[in-house]
Amino acid sequence: MNHLTRSGEFQIRRESAEVRSIFDTAVLAEGPPLSLALIGNFAPRKCGIATFTTDIYEQLGQHHPELSVDVYALNDSRAPLVYEGVAGTINHDDIESYVSAARQINESGVDVVWLQHEYGIFGGPDGELVLDFVDRLAAPLVVTLHTVLSEPSGRQEAILRHLMTRASKIMVMSRHSRTILIERYGARAEVVEVIEHGAPDRPFGRQEEFKASLGLAGRKVLMTFGLIGPGKGLENAIAALPAIVSRHPEAVYRIVGASHPNLVARDGEAYREKLVALAAELGVADHVMWDNRFLDTPELLDQLEACDIYLTPYPNLQQSTSGTLSYAVALGKAVIATPYVHARELLASDVGRLIEPDSSTAIADAVNGLLDSPHELAAMQRRAYARGRETIWPRFAESSARLAAGAVPPNRKMPPISAIPGLSAVLAMSDATGMLQHSVGVVPDRRHGYCLDDNARALMLMNVAKGLGASDRMKWSSAYAAFVQFAWNPDLGRFRNFMRFDRSWCEDEGSEDSNGRAVWSLGHTFERATDPGLREWALHLYDEVLPCVGTVTSPRAVAFAMLGACAVLRCDPDHSASRDVVADGGDFLMRLLGEGRRPDWAWFEAVLGYDNPRLSQALIEAGVTLGREDWTDAGLETLAWICRQQVSAKGQFRPIGSESFYRPHSYLPFDQQPLEAQAAIEAAVSAWRATHDEKWVEHAHTAWRWFFGDNDRGAVLAEIATGRCRDGVTPRGANANTGAESILAFQLSHYALMEMTLATPLSEDGGMLEPTRERLV
Repeated sequence: MNHLTRSGEFQIRRESAEVRSIFDTAVLAEGPPLSLALIGNFAPRKCGIATFTTDIYEQLGQHHPELSVDVYALNDSRAPLVYEGVAGTINHDDIESYVSAARQINESGVDVVWLQHEYGIFGGPDGELVLDFVDRLAAPLVVTLHTVLSEPSGRQEAILRHLMTRASKIMVMSRHSRTILIERYGARAEVVEVIEHGAPDRPFGRQEEFKASLGLAGRKVLMTFGLIGPGKGLENAIAALPAIVSRHPEAVYRIVGASHPNLVARDGEAYREKLVALAAELGVADHVMWDNRFLDTPELLDQLEACDIYLTPYPNLQQSTSGTLSYAVALGKAVIATPYVHARELLASDVGRLIEPDSSTAIADAVNGLLDSPHELAAMQRRAYARGRETIWPRFAESSARLAAGAVPPNRKMPPISAIPGLSAVLAMSDATGMLQHSVGVVPDRRHGYCLDDNARALMLMNVAKGLGASDRMKWSSAYAAFVQFAWNPDLGRFRNFMRFDRSWCEDEGSEDSNGRAVWSLGHTFERATDPGLREWALHLYDEVLPCVGTVTSPRAVAFAMLGACAVLRCDPDHSASRDVVADGGDFLMRLLGEGRRPDWAWFEAVLGYDNPRLSQALIEAGVTLGREDWTDAGLETLAWICRQQVSAKGQFRPIGSESFYRPHSYLPFDQQPLEAQAAIEAAVSAWRATHDEKWVEHAHTAWRWFFGDNDRGAVLAEIATGRCRDGVTPRGANANTGAESILAFQLSHYALMEMTLATPLSEDGGMLEPTRERLV
């Protein structure tokens, strides 16, 4: 009665599954077609990962042709292959090959990168070359983890944890692997998705037909397939044959597959010869059939259809994925397996038979039990086929397409450019001393105190902010100005930078960059403050500090000081000390450019740091102020170059990532910080003032949209209502903290953009002229 009940349930489930497999293709969200880069071993390479990656490519192409898939095949340079139809190859042990591939992928503008990960397929110890590679990828990353170790080595754990920090989505093929990732490695549950290994969709019950085609009519066929190696437990299966053939002399065990290439390279065919000798010693050589080939999938499936019982006696019980097991279940084979992870999950509910590991007796008992009872053998095959309907390729392709689509950031609605950011975020970070540096979430973090950089920026904001009453403007301008004033250390002729919350200084002398920014804030205040007394104070302190701070040599410090001096000269063209700062700074930057430039690198330094556009901005403003067209031209040329580096193939702003620092002639896409968007916008404003070229308007707007989710992760950083801004874009999305630098970068960006917008001609319908779409060349 139980068998009849199971058979009836099977008939219903099978009919339902067949309808899904034929008609039930996923419909992705409306929008432009999705494009993805698929990375892993690939056909014609002969290994499980290559087969899996190739299957993904083919099944997505068949069931989701609206997806555009570019394959980047990992290649073993010791045994190179020809890969047809791929977008690129990556030599697995060549660092430069990874760098080149990452650049190609970024420049292609794909929406998602899908990486197949197994420790052994990438170069370096435990495949650690994958780390620099994923660091260079800008698009959201999906990682399929083919191995999740519960007891990894230190290096293996570090590699996996790093991949977790980069991945927008993580795919595993077993619930057990998901549990380990969450409980052992601390992965976020919402990031990790289980998609069972895909499998072919073929009709049920055609064993006799395919047995006849292989000359096996009338035989009971046992089978194992896959790359042959010591980790398959084949010794135990062969050792079980005497007990099986003594009761079922028609039984034959087919071992299908080539020896693993790495094993052959090391030991030749010694392992296979050992198995052949074992079969002969046990007197069962005539009951073992070898097919020593790596079969193409169609032929492999034909051979698998000819078997009655599939054996996977693996000794490694931690194996979380077995493509061969998935194939066997989907084709309705009775499976006998040791209780490794994938088998425990896929064969649950009596779908297959789990046996004691490393036991030929257990294998023989299980096989004989099924061959002794044809009714039970047929019932198990039906249960397997029903379970396999959940993993057939159309279902896998549907889940895979949704996984990739789920990693793509949503489109964000832009607020009007004219919407003025609120100041509550600025004031929440401020007290009578000045503006605090950092926050935990949206709450000020007093542990890190204050810094000159942020208070100089805050003073500049008070000079231009709208919607602020005179008394409030003076209150906060005075607080920030007092901080700048107190930071000056006349004994050393330098500004201090960092201050503890108790108002004690952490140092006697701050960085050159903080000193240059302080000079800039004083010049800015002299030019733009609304209160005459504040303007007078700013010029007085500026005149005092300029002779000392003018000796700095840091390129950014020089640029900041030049911008402050240009501000003073716009109000007082005869200010000789400012003219000297601008002239000396212009000569200095031009020398740097001459030394740093090369054909593919039109820049002042070999390394890209923070606030990069400020160097170009300073040259542009210096050239305009002193009538040096060569400086202005150099500033415009270098600004166009850095802008090109900071716009993705999809037209989004992608600032030079902070992880790029100290990498000569190279840069990474993360972490992306608001300070860079501010610098891009304000430098574009300076370039627009000098040229009235609309491409600078376009670039400024591109950088502005970055704040509102038009970025590599769709992360909305800024809030108009509060004026708050998150601390940047990481590979996993927005940094939730809202520190002073980020808030002020957003606020100052708005006022710079508005200054240019109000001066930009309107079209006939009252809107801004459509910006040019040409690249910045």
